[in-house]
Amino acid sequence: MRWSLKQNPDSQIIQHLKSTLNVSPLIATLLAQRGVDSFEKAKKFFRPNLADLYNPYLMKDMDKAVERIEKAIKTNERILVFGDYDVDGTTAVALMSSYLKSFYPDVDTYIPDRYAEGYGISNQGIDYAEDNGISLIIALDCGIKSIDKIEYANQKGIDFVICDHHLPGDEVPNAVAVLDPKQKDCNYPFKELCGCGVGFKLIQALAANRGETIEDLIPYLDLVATAIAADIVPIVDENRILAYFGLQVINSNPRQGILAMKKQFAIKEFTITDVVFKIAPRINAAGRIKHGNYAVRLLTEFNLEEAIECAKEIDEFNNNRRVLDQQITEEALQQILENKEENTYTSVVYHESWHKGVIGIVASRLIETYYRPTLVFTKSGDYLAASARSVKGFDVYEALEKCSEHIVQFGGHMYAAGLTIKVSEYENFKVKFEEVVKSSITIEQKSEEIEIDAIVDFNEFDEKTLRILKQFEPHGPGNMTPVFFTSNVFDTGNAQCIGKNNEHLRMFVKQNHTQAFPAIAFKKGDMIDAIRNLKLMNLVYSLSENHWKDKIFVQLQVKDIRTQ
Repeated sequence: MRWSLKQNPDSQIIQHLKSTLNVSPLIATLLAQRGVDSFEKAKKFFRPNLADLYNPYLMKDMDKAVERIEKAIKTNERILVFGDYDVDGTTAVALMSSYLKSFYPDVDTYIPDRYAEGYGISNQGIDYAEDNGISLIIALDCGIKSIDKIEYANQKGIDFVICDHHLPGDEVPNAVAVLDPKQKDCNYPFKELCGCGVGFKLIQALAANRGETIEDLIPYLDLVATAIAADIVPIVDENRILAYFGLQVINSNPRQGILAMKKQFAIKEFTITDVVFKIAPRINAAGRIKHGNYAVRLLTEFNLEEAIECAKEIDEFNNNRRVLDQQITEEALQQILENKEENTYTSVVYHESWHKGVIGIVASRLIETYYRPTLVFTKSGDYLAASARSVKGFDVYEALEKCSEHIVQFGGHMYAAGLTIKVSEYENFKVKFEEVVKSSITIEQKSEEIEIDAIVDFNEFDEKTLRILKQFEPHGPGNMTPVFFTSNVFDTGNAQCIGKNNEHLRMFVKQNHTQAFPAIAFKKGDMIDAIRNLKLMNLVYSLSENHWKDKIFVQLQVKDIRTQ
């Protein structure tokens, strides 16, 4: 694992922030790294304000979308809210449907079946609308490339309002309204909303049209924050505001479905990390193992007892997902060993029985062992389907383009993609993909990198600094949790292995005469003897809060250790 230190920001900016904000050089450096270089920007960073959300009507076609929905309500049309089966899609469907139902009853929801229909708008969904007398579909987190599907709907007299955040192709669907800030001719100031975020802008516009204020929409922000966390969009600008207030709702007055999920954990205050690792996987598990409708039902349930039962059901799906994930990962790792492919440039594995709903997770797991572009295939009808995952800096989508003669279809982005191939093309594709990656991957991309924000001594973490660091939250892309490097650290003699298989390492570490900090190093249990015997070590870590028996204390979350 490589360690790299981020370049120091301009010293004049650091000095300016130090004096105007009355903060330490460390805080000033971290702010400057995140593009905060003035008092005004610092105020917006530390004090998010709903008043700073952009006018939704700045988004292209917003007026058309509102007009069409209001017409449907006025003329008593049936409305179908359609969304993808992942967290972003199901939260968006829950958001839009629950808002519309608060004043208009004739609203239905539709989530495509992951296996029978696949991703995005489907002919089956449009047929469902036709069969049920639905004349308007609001599509969320999908649709921007569904040219043929929208044409199919138009032929049936069914209108579409599309709310998407994916990159458009050369042509945009012929829908009544297409809301997507990534359209070239859309002047919306912030381009990095998730699908649920675009849906929120639509209900913000509808609310304004109906004389409501942003405060009336605060109860919906728990869904938006969950989608922002799960979809790994940059938590900057408008997303930071939405995530900040959404977390407040999650922690103070969440909808019954989220409250039911929270009750399974002894956590007083959820962070974005808790949402990512505890709430999001459960919502996702519904679509992976059973059907995304379970997630929508949970997120729109008003009765707590019903929500708790639904949450238990979804938790069982998640448990099944975990078992499958672990089992398939072990089988895939064994396959790599048996094929003597430990030292290749790629991991490409296949078994016809592997569950399609977890192969993406398995691909990510394999990268933890073999850090390289990875594809996991399974049988899907008459074809093979795969999920691809990549490593930092390597564009797996571009690599797949170079293998297109062996692929039936594929889609995705730089770090994650999905593809379908003929069964007969598996070996040919595998050879070609290895060749492409081997010829284009750099030395740096072949090993995992930890980016360090700052070199610090433990005595820099005084009470004021720790308090300000807490206010850097919520963290995410564009504002990642700060990573620190500290040298000449030693364990106080209390190092121990913890976890089911003693795979994790717990220490109490000091530097010179500083206070001792508790530290947790995941998957470093095999270093226990070295830690006990050595005098000094260098640590790369971030700070986290640990809640234990009604006490809150700061601990080091160690990312890597080097012995001296």
